[in-house]
Amino acid sequence: MTAPLEPGCLLWRYASDLRSLLPGAAAGLMQLLHPGVGAGVGQHSAFFDAPFDRIHRSVPQIWATILAPDGTDRARQIRDLHRTIGGADEHRRRYHALEPETFWWAHATFTWEIFKAAEVFHPETLTAEDHERLYAETVTWYSRYGVSMRPVPPDYAAFRSKFWHVCAKELELTPAAARALDIARSGSDTISLLPVGGAMAERAGRLVAERPLRLVTFGCLPPIVRERFDIPWGPMDQARFSALALANRQGYRMVPSGLNHWALRNMLRYIGAQTREQRYRPAA
Repeated sequence: MTAPLEPGCLLWRYASDLRSLLPGAAAGLMQLLHPGVGAGVGQHSAFFDAPFDRIHRSVPQIWATILAPDGTDRARQIRDLHRTIGGADEHRRRYHALEPETFWWAHATFTWEIFKAAEVFHPETLTAEDHERLYAETVTWYSRYGVSMRPVPPDYAAFRSKFWHVCAKELELTPAAARALDIARSGSDTISLLPVGGAMAERAGRLVAERPLRLVTFGCLPPIVRERFDIPWGPMDQARFSALALANRQGYRMVPSGLNHWALRNMLRYIGAQTREQRYRPAA
């Protein structure tokens, strides 16, 4: 099932909102927990030296496949960048980035991210009809890559069921995911959160963002993922996360939608411009 992906549709409206990025770290972690994605990132990028660089490079390009007029062309370019990403993981299992289930999982986490942002950080509630329409638009989004549609669930209920199954049965603690979890739990004085900037800006950014980022990352994760990988989360954590989400929902009521969308576009444009030369930088 597909639906038109065009300005004004549900996916366009949610993706063009800054809040769409808030569950992004959780989505990235779930990508790294997938054996094929984790191996590809670990072996074909500088992830272990600069984990956040992958986010900085990827998100502006992926969001452009929704929002840019040439979104389909951009999606095909992203697909083609993955043609040479393959090999064997630490358990000698073969993998390739364009293997249908592997490529679908990477996209599925972004689909999940859009729904999670709408559920947690937006005041309005999606109806059952909205869920189906929004999901159908994400299927159209996926079709822009020009890869196999075989793994794509036919409706939102089937998507949720398959997503839960992968989380419960197929994800594992890859080396890349273990590194990301360690940074999320404990922080790192040697890892830059920002694509550019001096030491003072980096320290300020870390002071302001590190603890809330950890709370949002772990709070957005599906409970089954937290349980399987022993991610600490108790009643006080849930209370803090719920309070943060509530403050976000209330605070955005005072932000004009035009300013919100302008801020997202300019942030993605700036990060993309700063990291374009480093896109899919091979490991040394």
